[in-house]
Amino acid sequence: MGDQEALRKIITTLAVKNEEIQNFIYSLKQMMQNVEANSSRAQEDLEGEFQSLYALLDELKDEMLMKIKQDRASRTYELQAQLAACAKALESSEELLEAANQALGTANHHDFPQRDDGTRLPPLAQGQGERQHEPLDGGFCPGTPPAPGPRLPARMPDEDSKIDHYVLEYRRTNFEGPPRAKEDQPWMVVEGIKGTEYTLSGLKFDMKYMNFRVRACNKAVAGEFSEPVTLETRAFMFRLDASTCHQNLRVEELSVEWDATGGKVQDVKAREKDGKGRTASPANSPARVVQSPKRMPSGRGGRDRFTAESYTVLGDTLIDGDDHYWEVRYDRDSKAFGVGVAYRSLGKFDQLGKTSASWCLHLNNWLQVSFSAKHANKAKVLDVPVPDCIGVYCNFHEGFLSFYNARTKQLLHTFKAKFTQPVLPAFTVWCGSFHVSSGLQVPSAVKCLQKRNSTASSSNASLP
Repeated sequence: MGDQEALRKIITTLAVKNEEIQNFIYSLKQMMQNVEANSSRAQEDLEGEFQSLYALLDELKDEMLMKIKQDRASRTYELQAQLAACAKALESSEELLEAANQALGTANHHDFPQRDDGTRLPPLAQGQGERQHEPLDGGFCPGTPPAPGPRLPARMPDEDSKIDHYVLEYRRTNFEGPPRAKEDQPWMVVEGIKGTEYTLSGLKFDMKYMNFRVRACNKAVAGEFSEPVTLETRAFMFRLDASTCHQNLRVEELSVEWDATGGKVQDVKAREKDGKGRTASPANSPARVVQSPKRMPSGRGGRDRFTAESYTVLGDTLIDGDDHYWEVRYDRDSKAFGVGVAYRSLGKFDQLGKTSASWCLHLNNWLQVSFSAKHANKAKVLDVPVPDCIGVYCNFHEGFLSFYNARTKQLLHTFKAKFTQPVLPAFTVWCGSFHVSSGLQVPSAVKCLQKRNSTASSSNASLP
């Protein structure tokens, strides 16, 4: 009986050890699976980061190459101007030399027409003397009068007369119509354009118009510039609509600052009170207002402006097509901040992201810090570093609203929505401030990332 009891204990111990070994093997397998999954995830994240860096480097490369070309073209034009001045000086010198030779020939004809014995030279000899100065091969030589107009070689090779390339110059301006002589903005140069069409990229449209001029060049010389033309920029430029903002927000151009005293309403009342004692302006005082077709008139006044806890302000230009990009930099000490888009019908008590008429990223620094994407009163917490400058990309037709780190171009979140009406840029801030940069072209890195993300089904494409 003692041996059987001992054997039974040994069997029990072995069974327990066997189970422990099986559990340990299972744990090892789980760890291996976790390592493989984490490794794959880290590899995908690394590849995504490298793709972003590649796109950013390509953009920086294009900017640096453009700068090098512009510097080279600027120096080349300075040398060409000096060369042209020297050519004109040489031409003037040759004309003076020819005039001097003619004067010398005339003086010889009048002062030395006779021999020592007083007889004149035979007419044939005079003709032979003139024929010694006849031009050879259509050129010019001293003793013959210069032909009118520019002096060119008698025969120019056909390959030299063909257009080899074009040079484009452009500059930014806020003035419509012909370019002004005294412009503050310098001409930017793009040289070596082979075709008759060219697309400028990487521009920042911080002015309303742009001047363009072009000239053709062959292998020898450059032609004159064409008459400059002025084109209106197509970048998405907007301002903040002060008539929509909450009474505790002070709006100046594209900047907003929290004002706990509601100073803007007080200023309006003070202006209204001050205006009662003033006479109307003369009828002959002209006033001309130019407004974009998409720019909304001030429709929110008095009771229609945002109120209560909706510390919101809207942009003044509707988005109803194409793709647009803008950036916003906010004060990191702000208690709350939000950026996104909204329908014009957003209620005056509505907060961004809490209704179906608005989409936004929202940062809460009050009590508990949170960074989330909000729409239709649903929120998704974003596990990404919070940037101090956010880029907003809106593709109206495809229904994409994406937010990026404006510095690194890292994708923060993307909404996939079917917009049923035009949208407006929308912002909210509480106990803080922010500044908006509009008139920006969509960065190439954002286009690259958006194209990649639009083809792949991502978990952040819409809120759960």
